Amino acid sequence: MTIELPTDVGYPRREPDLTDDDQVRNWARNATLAPLAAVCTPDDEDDLRALLAGTSGGVRMIGSRMSPGRMLAAGDAAGTLLDLSRFTGLLASDDETATFAGATTLGEVYATLAAQGRTLAASPGVISSQTLAGALSTGTHGQGLGQSCIADAATRIRMVLADGSVSELRRGDAWFGAAKIGLGVLGVVTEVTLRTVASLVYTCRKDALSADSLADDLVSWNTDHAMTKAWWFPDTRQVHLWRADEASAEQAERYHAGGDVLLEETTTSDALNAAVEAALVTMRDDTRILDAEGKPFQTVNRFKDFADVTGDVYQVFTRGIATPQINVEIGVPLERAGDVVRAIEAWHAASRPHMHYPVILRCTGGSDSWLSPSYGGPTCYFGFVVYYAEDGSLAAEGVDFLREVERLLAGFGGRPHWGKYYDESLYDWPRLYPRWASFQGVREALDPTHRFDNAFTAALLG
Repeated sequence: MTIELPTDVGYPRREPDLTDDDQVRNWARNATLAPLAAVCTPDDEDDLRALLAGTSGGVRMIGSRMSPGRMLAAGDAAGTLLDLSRFTGLLASDDETATFAGATTLGEVYATLAAQGRTLAASPGVISSQTLAGALSTGTHGQGLGQSCIADAATRIRMVLADGSVSELRRGDAWFGAAKIGLGVLGVVTEVTLRTVASLVYTCRKDALSADSLADDLVSWNTDHAMTKAWWFPDTRQVHLWRADEASAEQAERYHAGGDVLLEETTTSDALNAAVEAALVTMRDDTRILDAEGKPFQTVNRFKDFADVTGDVYQVFTRGIATPQINVEIGVPLERAGDVVRAIEAWHAASRPHMHYPVILRCTGGSDSWLSPSYGGPTCYFGFVVYYAEDGSLAAEGVDFLREVERLLAGFGGRPHWGKYYDESLYDWPRLYPRWASFQGVREALDPTHRFDNAFTAALLG
């Protein structure tokens, strides 16, 4: 299925130097969302309900604005852009759940739960500035076969619908699988109740290994450890591997004695330093960023002289460095991950593509969220990144790499991460998602006039 979109949905140039303040742009500044005058900031749910009941026209929600602009941009008419920044904070909690307002950042969710000795029943992503509602709506995930996307930790979702009425869906309800990853088209998420579990202390062991047996090792690394994350350097045939398991009593005691601050071992390894230096040369050439300590370089520089660490799951894994980039992430069934690795190896050997950044590898368990890339079974996510240059452009060779590698993974039945970049023409959505028609039906029931559509979802969902 080829989807015709009304605007260019490729990899847009960003405008880092714009100084006017009468337009709202996404976080990466590569898309204009609406005039500032189109923004409405309701004080509370009653205010939001009155606004929706008393107006007509399109409505879009903005959280942290970290998604591609096409996920937020209007169609022919700008309509209303909802700023939900007043919908934040912990609303209720008990021994097994916590309820947060929809626009609470993940960072606040994590900090609040950590202070209670609790954690989500789902591994966190790497960036904590996303809003909770945005993370659910786009399928944000971490790693570990014992869990799936953050949306799967939800037990209740409260939404204000297009006519100002309220809908509450709970785990077990017929439509809950649609609401968990709703792409923003079902309603305005005002509250989310999440399942929580006791917080554990993890030791994350880090290694630099040969990639020669990556295709065979990838599954075993994930089945043998609680959480695994890897960065694959095809040019040097190396893998930087993080394997996290519950800390030993001695490690946990040391961690607590240090004030529950991330504990880093003093013994370090320089086994990846040469690969990091080679990657930095390419990144500097591509981005022309003059600051040697700039954020894009920090993301890979941290692999130099690496050491094992002990901490809670957020301290270990939520360590992303938010910097403007084009990020393509495709999930494939875990049983096909080895075949994908071998296909990338063969393509790399034949064409020697331009590697701007190592390939990021994360695996999760299956999801029952209808539009989750992990729906139906364990999934391995292959992530690819190209950072923007100083002037807002993208290296042509880096863009070519992204386009080619996405075509390769789409051929293996890959499903793209909804909140990142992808080429819609590569995917037959109803074939990839068995509940696609069911999701369409829920959308028609909850928003029959498609008031919450944007240019992207209008074309995607038809």
